Amino acid sequence: MARFQTLDDADLAGKRALVRVDFNVPMEDGKVSDDTRLRAAVPTIEKLRAGGAKVILLAHFDRPKGKPVPSMSLKPIAGALAKVLGSPVAFAEDCIGPVARAAVNALEPGDVLLLENVRFHPGEEANDRKFADALAANGDLYVNDAFSAAHRAHASTEGLAHRLPAYAGEQMRLELDALDRALGHPERPLMGIVGGSKVSTKLDLLKHLVTRLDKLAIGGGMANTFLYAQGHDVGASYCEKDLAETAREIIGLAGKNNCKLFLPLDIVVAEKLAPGAAARVRDVGSVDEDERILDAGPETVERLCRAMSNSKTLIWNGPLGVFEMKPFDRGTVEAAQYAAGLVKAGKLVAVAGGGDTVAALNVAGVADDFTFVSTAGGAFLEWMEGKTLPGVAALSR
Repeated sequence: MARFQTLDDADLAGKRALVRVDFNVPMEDGKVSDDTRLRAAVPTIEKLRAGGAKVILLAHFDRPKGKPVPSMSLKPIAGALAKVLGSPVAFAEDCIGPVARAAVNALEPGDVLLLENVRFHPGEEANDRKFADALAANGDLYVNDAFSAAHRAHASTEGLAHRLPAYAGEQMRLELDALDRALGHPERPLMGIVGGSKVSTKLDLLKHLVTRLDKLAIGGGMANTFLYAQGHDVGASYCEKDLAETAREIIGLAGKNNCKLFLPLDIVVAEKLAPGAAARVRDVGSVDEDERILDAGPETVERLCRAMSNSKTLIWNGPLGVFEMKPFDRGTVEAAQYAAGLVKAGKLVAVAGGGDTVAALNVAGVADDFTFVSTAGGAFLEWMEGKTLPGVAALSR
């Protein structure tokens, strides 16, 4: 991985630190309903405060499309962040111009200021030079702590890094270190688990991973497409039949690269997706026409667990079944709990990411037991696909 500067390399005393954070948080009735992303920013904020910096936070919320939208203001988040920090957080009703400048000028070392939604200006998503210059005017240094937005070449995620001394924040550093450990310089054997419903959304990911991994297990709805491509009947299951040839191409690519591919041996089926629906275990290819494949079967999960126990590093994206609904959560839960046990025993480095993946690990009760769990979503997937992330590349030295 390219070298990037961290806050350990920075002289912070009295400096105005422009910090890009991810505060695109869930809201209900005008209040933050999940403060996970706020808490993730705390280590960076506190490190800057301890060093005597003035902390100026940049963030986006929702998609206002370059104009002010009152319901997408960051103002309610300032109060929620103050509760998380246990100290005041000032708010400015613009991120550039005289309003922002006055708020920044009022700061003392150790103070925290949240600027209004950067996406209220069209220059943010356009990565406009004048807008980036206007943002940079309020800072002496730039800190990117929003890996989840690093796949966007926006003014606050990429442009600022070329205008001020640029550093990775604590959360960004953790994310980059974990991903480097998982894919950049992993301890082998290296295994991947990729699940979810659609092959079409993960084509680049699968094609890249079979060239990098020693083993790859495919689960969830996308496994149905691979089973169909091998000539198995999938009944009434979700299946992208038009991608059968692509699935066969990926199988062939795995073989050429000595990546052992794990597809289901048995599956859990039901005639309808409903809580407590009558579920049956079937061998692959023994699915009735009115049955839907909704989870990995016990033999499949047992084989996955054996494969994990013979691996040193695991990277996981996507569930093995419809984990949101019992009893179709069992495959994902059992495999996740087994992986977590290996991590706790010091036998496995396990890195996971993606929205459904995080939710699935929470259902299994093991999100805190994995080596690292990324909440970055799109940026995590693009990193796994081997793509260059503009926000990360801009930090490289």
